[in-house]
Amino acid sequence: MSSIWDGPFTTQLPSVEPVPGSLQRSRAIRYLRFDHIATAAEVIGDLAAAAISLLGTYAAYSYLGLGRGVVYPDSILICTSVGFAALFVVLLDREGVYRKGSGMLRIRETEKTLRASVLAFLFLFSTSTLSVYPLSRLVLGIAFFVVPLAVVIEKQAIFSLVRFLHARGQGVQRVIIYGVGFTGKRVFSALLRSRKLGLNPVALVDDDEKMAGRTLRTLGYHHTHSESVIRGPVTKELILSNRADMVIVAVPTIGQDKIAALATLAKELGIMLSFVPSQPSNETAWVNYIDIDGLLLGAVGGPEERHGYQAVKRALDLALSVIALIALSPVLTLLALGVYLDSGGPVLFKQQRVGMNGKLFDIYKFRTMKVNAPRYDFSPTKSEDPRITRFGRILRKTSLDELPQILNVLKGEMSLVGPRPEMPFIVATYGPRERQRLSVLPGITGLWQLSADRSYLIHENPHYDLYYIRNRGFFMDIAILLHTAVFALRGI
Repeated sequence: MSSIWDGPFTTQLPSVEPVPGSLQRSRAIRYLRFDHIATAAEVIGDLAAAAISLLGTYAAYSYLGLGRGVVYPDSILICTSVGFAALFVVLLDREGVYRKGSGMLRIRETEKTLRASVLAFLFLFSTSTLSVYPLSRLVLGIAFFVVPLAVVIEKQAIFSLVRFLHARGQGVQRVIIYGVGFTGKRVFSALLRSRKLGLNPVALVDDDEKMAGRTLRTLGYHHTHSESVIRGPVTKELILSNRADMVIVAVPTIGQDKIAALATLAKELGIMLSFVPSQPSNETAWVNYIDIDGLLLGAVGGPEERHGYQAVKRALDLALSVIALIALSPVLTLLALGVYLDSGGPVLFKQQRVGMNGKLFDIYKFRTMKVNAPRYDFSPTKSEDPRITRFGRILRKTSLDELPQILNVLKGEMSLVGPRPEMPFIVATYGPRERQRLSVLPGITGLWQLSADRSYLIHENPHYDLYYIRNRGFFMDIAILLHTAVFALRGI
């Protein structure tokens, strides 16, 4: 069994061999060949980016006359850079970066890249100290920030190229999703946002006749992708007419008889069958699995307490918040002036929100809605909402209205990264599953803000926050902050 993506739920891929000589087998071979070439290109790109950025850092060090201007033999520089790049790639492979699939909104890939970079530089620092030609600490210090940035940019370029080729039918498998309930919608959304997979939904099927003809839509950053639901069941004719290469069963409670029938059909047609395994009750998010000689046991618990991480996270929050307030003070002043000149009234908007463990606090934002707008109501999901002011549309589009929450971070009421705090009347509707969002400090940014589902209400998409709470860590927080910066700068 292998997982096709790293996300809040897992799809298992049983081994189903295509029929020899079939058209499906030919397409599968082309898909695998494309995947191998893309992975090889990514590995070579990572090697080149790491080595060239380290060499480039030293070149800039020499050209600008920084430090003591230590000169190293070319052979030592080249061997060191190539060796470092090779170690970096090995660590990336160990972190699972080259495995099939892309992490939650590509945050996990950036997180793993940052972790591998730190480990590689720790090794380089230690070996350089003992070397006959120790590298300048200034060079290593600058490269510590340059190398991971270069690798992340290079990976984005590779990703964009792969997505470009997928859009033209290269390295793509056509997928039928069977089941359009909560799980099916998440599978549909995950495939569309994980373009690196090359799994393209071409049909949505459900046995419920009430769902037939409905449209399932996912909002992307620049476009809307939608598919109409077809009445089930999944048949041979349906698979052949859609030229499908895979069927994903997105019904966790499906019976064994139906799975067996679909597996037989998939084997006959030479296509892949995937399924979302049955999960414990949706009210339980914290299930850890233990493999004992092939026996899979599920242990139900709660989020792990990591006091060391919490201390580092708080230190990071304080340091970045102070730096941001100082650096952005001119911007904050201009934004405040813009709010006042556009609609008069108070510049800041203050509202009670529910924080960690249900504690109430006042959240600060630049006011984006008219003065007479209701203080407690569901947030607008469209920029055309009449409650929003002209300047407020700009603030919301760029997320600059959230900047005053740096004050909440300094006060310890919020963190830079975490679930968004909700209004009391919304929290009052929470069930046991949603209330787990309150187990950690709320944040200014998080996975939901970076997702295509940000156009919908937060409490309708708790799986992003639950996924973050389960997998949170220092490098994930840094990765989310980096993606947020790019997201805001693009104004989307």
